[in-house]
Amino acid sequence: MASVGERLSRARVRAFIGRDEELGRFGEALAGDPQAPFAFYVCGPGGIGKSTLLRRLADHARAAGRLLVELDGRFVSRDPADFERAAGPFLDVPGTVLFVDSFEHCQWLESWLWHHFLPRAADDALVVLAGRRAPQPQWTADPAWSGLLHVTELQPFSTEQARDLLVAAGIRPELRDRVLRFAGGNPLALSLAASAGSPGCSGEEMLWAPSADVLRTLLAGLIGEVPTAAHRRALEVAAQAHSTSEELLAAVLTGEDTHLLFSWLRDLPFMESTPRGLHPHDAARETLVADLRWRAPNAFETMRRRLSDEYLRILREAPEDRVWTVTDDLFHLFREGKTLARLRTWSREDEVHDRPLRPDDLDVVLRMAEETEGSASAELVRYWARRQPQAFSVYRLVSTGRIVAFTARLALSAPPDPRDLATDPVVAAAWQYTGAAAPVRPGEHIGISRFSIYPERYQVPSRVIDLSSSRAHAESARARGRAYGFAVFRDAETWAERVRGTLVDTGARPRVGAHTYGLFGVDWRQVPVEAWLMRFISATDEAEPVRSGPSPVSRSAFDQAVREALAHWRDASAFAACALMRSRLAADLGEPVGELRALLRGAADDLARDPRGVRAREALTAGYFSGAPTQEAAARRLGLPYGTYRRHLRQGLDLLCEALWQQELHDPR
Repeated sequence: MASVGERLSRARVRAFIGRDEELGRFGEALAGDPQAPFAFYVCGPGGIGKSTLLRRLADHARAAGRLLVELDGRFVSRDPADFERAAGPFLDVPGTVLFVDSFEHCQWLESWLWHHFLPRAADDALVVLAGRRAPQPQWTADPAWSGLLHVTELQPFSTEQARDLLVAAGIRPELRDRVLRFAGGNPLALSLAASAGSPGCSGEEMLWAPSADVLRTLLAGLIGEVPTAAHRRALEVAAQAHSTSEELLAAVLTGEDTHLLFSWLRDLPFMESTPRGLHPHDAARETLVADLRWRAPNAFETMRRRLSDEYLRILREAPEDRVWTVTDDLFHLFREGKTLARLRTWSREDEVHDRPLRPDDLDVVLRMAEETEGSASAELVRYWARRQPQAFSVYRLVSTGRIVAFTARLALSAPPDPRDLATDPVVAAAWQYTGAAAPVRPGEHIGISRFSIYPERYQVPSRVIDLSSSRAHAESARARGRAYGFAVFRDAETWAERVRGTLVDTGARPRVGAHTYGLFGVDWRQVPVEAWLMRFISATDEAEPVRSGPSPVSRSAFDQAVREALAHWRDASAFAACALMRSRLAADLGEPVGELRALLRGAADDLARDPRGVRAREALTAGYFSGAPTQEAAARRLGLPYGTYRRHLRQGLDLLCEALWQQELHDPR
């Protein structure tokens, strides 16, 4: 009969997945390879598999006949002498292997270990440390330790490895994708989700969700102790936002010390720092979101609303270099919606960044176009690269810098250039459609997302299409005189279904070379960009109950319409097209633009009747009605720090929206 220890070891071997490099290097050290490391340092966020790997390495060491000393950092005292006594054989018995798990709980010993303890190791001894934090950089940079220390930052499982784990756990095929979306590649999340999903999964497969017990265990394992309620709210922002900057945190957590909170978030082991801000590992993000939805659904919606308000403010007010990905961030908040699920992907497996087209990129771009769409399309790329080089974006993998895709978003003024009509059948079809539907007037222009070439993921939802669409939406929102926006896809029937409810299928099917393309569009004069974006948001919000008859819009859509009207205050034509003109407030007005403007100004002035609203009214007046060119200039005009001004302005917007909403519901007309 095998002992219990042997049976446990065999079970661990059967269940163990991946980590081949770590096992191989440790095996070389056990075999006495003089080039192998002496010290192994394993780090990574909670649940990534550090303890599982240590147990597997311990099994290897035990099988090799080595003496083991196993310590848990959670129970190590602060006195180095106590540690030395507990690890005594490591200094006295040749070949001993010392394992210290949860090293982050005794990290204060690190300098003492490198300086005083480890250099006294017995002959052929080895040490393995595992913790959430990476070692101090002076040790990894020290030439004396460079050949003796091997540091491994454990990564999540690949999709293939994660699927292997679920198959081994007996998870039914129809449940695996849902479990993978929740758990990402985090081993703890996968194991807990698998144990929760394997028994009794009947009928409602697509409704699988982690239980409260699974969420509690994951929160403890992945995140650990959260110091205060403010820290938890900061975590909830990071969970919902696609990426979190300190500025975003300050905008949605007013009154908190967001510098301190951001620093705490950045130091969390499952948080990755990116050029755009902090990005939590998938399992941590999904666990936090699922826990908040289960524990406090109203708080979840409130936080999502604050974030969406801030993204729309950025779209309206921020400098151009900050707005290109804001619709990407906005859509990420509502990614569970069926429409967005058809159109977008937030996978980080092909994470890319875009840059303007440079002359030395052109050969690569032309080759991609010819490989995917043929020589006729490549010639059109060459034509437009000469005509509008600024319209092109080149996408490189973040991991390697390799160019993998390019897109082009053309801006074409009315009347159309005859050379463009004669050269590009797709552009000709777009102009023909506008002439039949609602002609573009002189001084207006159209935008066309003309090319989207990603050979490895051609014409399917991808991060390239996501980011290009986000730029197109931002350009449309900021451009003056943009009449139409168009998107072009080769697989017209498939994309007609994907864009249903967002873009109109023009019915045009222009042909270029051997391929036919679908042309899909929107008239931005009829549906302003912000109102178009609100369709995705309002679709998930329930309209508030009313007491004096229904409003034609939900409360969140109404609030955004008020903000849109204020943003376009000094542009009469844009104001006339804003969504607020279609509310009950504007119904039956004799001179809608002038009277609605007077209504807004009067409602803002009324805020000052309450002493608490005086500063709010001043901020609204300075920010929108006074002619200040920017919000920063409005703050200077009031003699206020920008953060203080923003706080008063946000309060003013909330009060104004509430007052106007009551008029919308109870309008006596």
